[in-house]
Amino acid sequence: MSVTSAGGRWLRSAPAPPWALGLLVALLTVIALSYNDLPAWALAGALLAPVAATALLATFPLASLSVCVPTGLATAAAMNTSVPPWSVALGAAAAVVSLLAGRRIPRVAPVLVVFASGAVLVAPLALIQAEAWPMGLLMLALTVVFPWGLGRMMRQQAELAAAITERVHLRERTRIAHDMHDTLGHELSLLALRAGGLEMAPDLDEHHRAAVAELRAGAGAVTERLADIVRVLRDGEPAPRQPVPDRIEDLVDRAAQAGMTVTLEWDGPRELPSMIDRTARRVVQEALTNASKHAPGAAVRVRVAVADATTVVTVINGLPANSRRGAGGGLGVLELRERVQSAGGTLDAGPRGGTFEMVATLPHMGNS
Repeated sequence: MSVTSAGGRWLRSAPAPPWALGLLVALLTVIALSYNDLPAWALAGALLAPVAATALLATFPLASLSVCVPTGLATAAAMNTSVPPWSVALGAAAAVVSLLAGRRIPRVAPVLVVFASGAVLVAPLALIQAEAWPMGLLMLALTVVFPWGLGRMMRQQAELAAAITERVHLRERTRIAHDMHDTLGHELSLLALRAGGLEMAPDLDEHHRAAVAELRAGAGAVTERLADIVRVLRDGEPAPRQPVPDRIEDLVDRAAQAGMTVTLEWDGPRELPSMIDRTARRVVQEALTNASKHAPGAAVRVRVAVADATTVVTVINGLPANSRRGAGGGLGVLELRERVQSAGGTLDAGPRGGTFEMVATLPHMGNS
């Protein structure tokens, strides 16, 4: 674990943002250096109150605000005939914590109770110093009430900005839905229509008629799936339930039915951890697609070897002489390598003599 990553996690879990922590440290330094003739217990309280209030911010922001109330009143008691620097620093520290508490407390009613309790505490302050109660109310307002109100306003502004951003996202989703409906939906519908017309041609042999029927059915299924996606983009509904994914055997059978010369060898148990199963299917699917594009007519061999802790998926296809790369630019293999790595495995793909070989090694540990 690097020092940088550990430091980043600490900053994310800190009770206050870095700027506030830095400011509080500076204010505590001012208090410690300007205590003059303060009693030891008063100095300890002046230093510990902001620390305790900051520590409570993350989990108990209302309690943190409650600590700030007597802290602000204590500064008023010190401002009888002069304004000592430590009292200003202590009041500023209470204001910083109150501002942060305003950004964390969603409800107003408990806060009003805390403020009322602070106003009640002004009475004992007046008994100690008869002229201190106006200053007590003023410091309560300046160090707690007004900063909390500013923090609450900042919270509301952030929520408003988030709502505006969500509205922009919804508008963009609607635009994408219209574009998908107007372009992809139209083209897929035409494809299914043309396939249906070709299927009815009287001079088409049965083998080709069956292939065209599968093409028409596939285009219809994709059109329905596209309609589900468009509905999600328009209405923000939960994603429709996904169909049951094909097994590796189904992928190989479908490729064989489409005219590919493909064989499957499976060594070991057929039940795989879910993550390994999904990744292995994706490897076979990508390899068969690449073979059909880059080496049409070449034989393809799919082998799945399952051991106790590792599954190895190997797909090998021949490369025709003077073969040229089909469309796709290799992006599918790059994305597949990232997917395999996210499952904790490795992917090796490339030509081996007169063949193209794709090997995915998928460890079972940590995958379920």
